[in-house]
Amino acid sequence: MFQIEKRRTRASGAFELLELIFHATVRNVRKGHGNAVLGLLINIFQTVLMVAVFYIMFDLLNLRRMSIRGDFLLYVMSGVFLFMTHTKTVGAVSGAEGPTSPMMKHAPMNTIVAIASAALSALYLQILSASLVLYFYHAAVTPLYIFNPVGLLGVLMLTWLSGVAVGMVFLAARPWAPDVVGVLTMIYQRMNMVASGKMFVVNMLPGWMIALFDWNPLFHCIDQARGEMFLNYTPHYTTLTYPLYVSLACLMVGLMGEFYTRRHASVSWGAGR
Repeated sequence: MFQIEKRRTRASGAFELLELIFHATVRNVRKGHGNAVLGLLINIFQTVLMVAVFYIMFDLLNLRRMSIRGDFLLYVMSGVFLFMTHTKTVGAVSGAEGPTSPMMKHAPMNTIVAIASAALSALYLQILSASLVLYFYHAAVTPLYIFNPVGLLGVLMLTWLSGVAVGMVFLAARPWAPDVVGVLTMIYQRMNMVASGKMFVVNMLPGWMIALFDWNPLFHCIDQARGEMFLNYTPHYTTLTYPLYVSLACLMVGLMGEFYTRRHASVSWGAGR
């Protein structure tokens, strides 16, 4: 009956929003597994398993001669880490809770918070997993040398941003055709196993093969990351501006689509998610 009204400033509103995103991110991290540590270990195991599979495949197919001069395992990791970051972020954002989710019935919650928390939880898990794998490799196998760690982290963040942008497009379209968009999301993630270029050195590819993968922002990010990681490799056919522009364009399209979808949301759509 009696309430104490508080004057809400922009600063306090921004702080409350950030606090809500933080708690939603923690919830997303723990949602995959009841035990947060075990969930992180599973993610690390997936990363290590993919690195091992590609290492063995390169060795069996005698493709090591096509790698960059330097630490071969680090070359494999550079592709796997960015691939995992991009695809996991696409999956997390495209599967974020939409306007018809039961969580949206709680007053402070909204779709922007759900999207931000899904994206940040994916980034947290991938950076922590990559850091732990690199640390144990450095401590147990051989000391690591990365030519430009700050630049490499910047490319990793751009890879994550491109995953957020692509996931936003899928998220906006999912309520209209959930089954079709779900299949398209899976196709995109599987297609990046090859189209990401993590198995190739771009400077050694013929022109017709570069043209096949040049549309993919992840292709550019992985090649640029190797330029930041290895002293003796300079990318000639890729650029950082292309994935940045594509990410911004997809992000704008996804935000406009999500806004339109939210205004026309129906409770019956919840059955299709």
